[in-house]
Order: sequence, then structure tokens, then C-alpha cells
Amino acid sequence: MNIRYFAWLRERIGTAREEVETGATDVAALIDELRARSEGHASAFADIRALRVALDQELAPMDAPLAGVREVAFFPPMTGG
Repeated sequence: MNIRYFAWLRERIGTAREEVETGATDVAALIDELRARSEGHASAFADIRALRVALDQELAPMDAPLAGVREVAFFPPMTGG
């Protein structure tokens, strides 16, 4: 599965993209797996209330299933201006 990170998540993790193999069935379980990858991942996913997720470029909730998903993107909430 292709995982993409934007903004401060990319900075904390140290990469904009990574390919992972996962047994996670939903986004929340994937986040738990990602937290265990490194200190940067743990820091990036410390407070998931400050995150948004898109599955195959569609916004989704944290309990969304991952079956058939090819890309997961994590990013902070957007603000207008």
C-alpha cells in the first residue's frame, strides 16, 4: 500500500511517501502499525484528532475499511484564506 504524508507529518516522519505491507483492516489499525515504525511516525501520529485521511484521494473517517485501497494520504486539516 502506498502511504503519503503531507506538511508537518512529512517533516516528522522524514519522507513524503512510503510503500508498506499491512494486515490492518481499517485506517485506525494502520495508524497503530505506523506508530511502531519509528519515533518520527510515533510523533506524527501522537494526536490523530489533528489529522485528516484520504483513501484513494477521497476523504474518509479514521474507522474506514482498507479493503481494496491502494493509496492512503495523511495531512493536517486545511484552512481557507
